[in-house]
Amino acid sequence: MGRDGAVRSGSNSIHASITKYMSTPKKSLPREGGNAGHGPQPLRSMTGYAVETVELPAAQVILELRGVNSRFLDLSFRMGDDFRALEPQLRERIARAVQRGKLECRINLAPRQEAPLPNHLNRELLDQLKLLAQVVQAHFPQARPLTVAEIMHWPGMMGETALDFEALQAALLERLDALLAQFNASRAREGDKLKRVLLERIAAMRGHVDRLRPRTAEIVTAYREKLNKRLEELLPNPPSPLDQDRLHQEVVLFAQKIDVDEEMDRLLTHLDEVERILAAGGAVGKRLDFLMQELNREANTLGSKSASLEYTQTSVELKVLIEQMREQIQNLE
Repeated sequence: MGRDGAVRSGSNSIHASITKYMSTPKKSLPREGGNAGHGPQPLRSMTGYAVETVELPAAQVILELRGVNSRFLDLSFRMGDDFRALEPQLRERIARAVQRGKLECRINLAPRQEAPLPNHLNRELLDQLKLLAQVVQAHFPQARPLTVAEIMHWPGMMGETALDFEALQAALLERLDALLAQFNASRAREGDKLKRVLLERIAAMRGHVDRLRPRTAEIVTAYREKLNKRLEELLPNPPSPLDQDRLHQEVVLFAQKIDVDEEMDRLLTHLDEVERILAAGGAVGKRLDFLMQELNREANTLGSKSASLEYTQTSVELKVLIEQMREQIQNLE
């Protein structure tokens, strides 16, 4: 047998070995379970806004709730002292409806201008203020007396026409549930938009994997042919069995080095889990953020095994898509 025949014979042997290696089933990750029997829940953004108005004869109360991104639930309140007693109840109810986000709750009281003025003052309270003012003046002659405006705004001085803050507080708590429902509805609408964006990125990543997966065998074949050509150029005589064995080992090691089937299997498994979590809904932001770290790790490994420019480009494209997903996930509850 001539030199060309010997090389072709060795190539056939190597090709058979590579084919066997590439067709060997790789160990894949098990897929996590489903939604554990629970139905799908809305996927909510942490960004939202809602406003409710409480109409009373003497005043109008505007209740606002707005939220932005935060790692944890961070509640703050902006309201007058007359409503401070409600803060524990407000905080408890809001915390039951919202799990993450930086929330600001505002309560604004606007007395009605058209409300009738009182036709009498609280004379009992007025007499008490007069006696107290006399005692103060006796001890502190230099003290400034109360003005008419201060007396008129003294709590309870306006008699029965004064604002009934107990009624205001009760009405406020009644409207709070409607406010939270409106707030969560706005966050769910935003969450649906984010979900569509994430699913588009997942589809793009699957396309990259599907295009790259069959390229590994082609790269190994090209590498084998390159080594065969160099062997023909360097050895004047037909290669010895030792040379053929060395060539065989080099190609198998190269195939093992660039094999990315396991990384792509894990990447697809993570994408399956992301889709499952998105379908289940609820407060999923932290879990999805963790999965972005895992996806990025597989994309980096894929880039480190870059035996061709296509591998490198695919790794970069995957990492760009993962980063785009991570930015959107930061908005999810």
